[in-house]
Amino acid sequence: MSCIVHQKVGQHTYLYESVSYRDERGKPRAHRVPIGKVDPETGQEIYKQEYVSRMAAAGTPIAVYSPPPTFTEQDVQKSSVLHTGMALLLKQCAQQTGLSEVLRDAFPQTHELLFARACHIVCRGEPSAYCEQWLEDTDLAVPARLSSQRISDLVSSLPASQVLRFYQAWVATRSEQEYLALDITSISSYSQLIDDVDWGYNRDQEKLPQVNICLLTGEESHLPVRMVVYDGSIKDVNTLRTTMAGLTDGIGSKVRIVTDKGFTSKRNIEAMLAFGNVEFIMALPFTLTFAENQVRSEKKDIADIRNTMMSGSDVFYGVTKRRTWGTTELYTHICYNEVKATRERNHLYGYVANLRSQALCDPWNEKLKAEFAEYLIIRKSEKREDGVTVSIRQDVVDKHLAHAGWMVCVSNSVDTVQEAIRIYRAKDVVEKSFLRTKNSLGINRLRVHSQQAMDGMMLVAFIALILNSHIHRIMLEKNLYRNMSMTDLVKTMEKLKVMVIGDTRIDFPATKKQKEIAEAFGLTSLSVG
Repeated sequence: MSCIVHQKVGQHTYLYESVSYRDERGKPRAHRVPIGKVDPETGQEIYKQEYVSRMAAAGTPIAVYSPPPTFTEQDVQKSSVLHTGMALLLKQCAQQTGLSEVLRDAFPQTHELLFARACHIVCRGEPSAYCEQWLEDTDLAVPARLSSQRISDLVSSLPASQVLRFYQAWVATRSEQEYLALDITSISSYSQLIDDVDWGYNRDQEKLPQVNICLLTGEESHLPVRMVVYDGSIKDVNTLRTTMAGLTDGIGSKVRIVTDKGFTSKRNIEAMLAFGNVEFIMALPFTLTFAENQVRSEKKDIADIRNTMMSGSDVFYGVTKRRTWGTTELYTHICYNEVKATRERNHLYGYVANLRSQALCDPWNEKLKAEFAEYLIIRKSEKREDGVTVSIRQDVVDKHLAHAGWMVCVSNSVDTVQEAIRIYRAKDVVEKSFLRTKNSLGINRLRVHSQQAMDGMMLVAFIALILNSHIHRIMLEKNLYRNMSMTDLVKTMEKLKVMVIGDTRIDFPATKKQKEIAEAFGLTSLSVG
């Protein structure tokens, strides 16, 4: 059995490896071999190289002491202090999601620049004009300066083949067995030179031409899978087949899709069935006779304790039936939420009653003319003192409430109403992704002036959204939202710094909160001082 013994001789302390043994008479003895000494200034143990090599060969390597570096005054003057926390975290996110490899393979020459700009969007949500200064203060190795003009040139010069290769590789990487929620948002633009910018229904009620962005997001991973940009005048229902054709191309595994009423039509359901490798859940609009018939058939009997189920705190009724659709059968899920129906009825009754009161006071109000015409009948009357009669169009009110609280959806794979509701409700992850894309990522207005630049900018936004969404998912899973917002997380991690003097890096110690975040994301490279 061996141990290390410290032996002081004069002003020096030497290290010996002491091996215990018994001599021929059975008496205990010790054999000592010099293996190093103790640094008198630092107290650090310094081992001889032959001892270090012997211990490594024996499978018990020891740390080799390196004397602290010495710096000249000139070295210190040229040193820099960089923000390193978010750089480390975002690199970790890129590794965990597989983004790093896909980005590097698709853009071998420019992947570092694209990643750097995406990181700036996640951390600051600022225009490209501020990116260069941010990078100068951030611990991201970028091979070139990223001025606003350089970023414009970069996004305008990305080869279409490389952009397509990135999306195809990312779809293949993320083609997990989870449902992909699909939705569309619009982004306005001032440019007249972008092919896809056109006038159409603007979801933000802005009087500007726009582009439509279709996004597919994994319901469980919360990661965006595909982003497609369409002409601003194209309706939601017309984008589904094109998006699905591009998504399923080259993927052998099943693709699972969940959509709301805006994407559903008879042609789209038939297209989903024709793809063969697509499993879907689609909510039906009540403009389809099929959906109307399902409600009519279940209206009398659905409110039964045998059909009662819970989803969170909501109580609702639901049944699943096999219904014929063309030459096949689909699982048809019919649901009725009595609380929601009552809430919608009370809201509409209150709205119409208020309209009637305003009509009695000012029946010819120009601002309310359209609303009066929809819900009220206003007639002149000489018999009344105020000169008019105001009655409610009960048939219109009843029509609006005919499907209050009802939902009908069809699927070619999900066979229980409970599972269908769970999947459908989880699709709000797409809506949240859009909100982050347009607001927290700072791209709610297209400030580019060509089609190619727009495609490049949307690619960078998509990369930023991947990083942002992964952070969001980890914060949910690790309950970080209990103590901080995502903005708090970014600010906390950006406070972690590193001093760079020549080739030497000196990490600042991490705070308790920074260590908590690092642990949640699996980061092991933070200083623990």
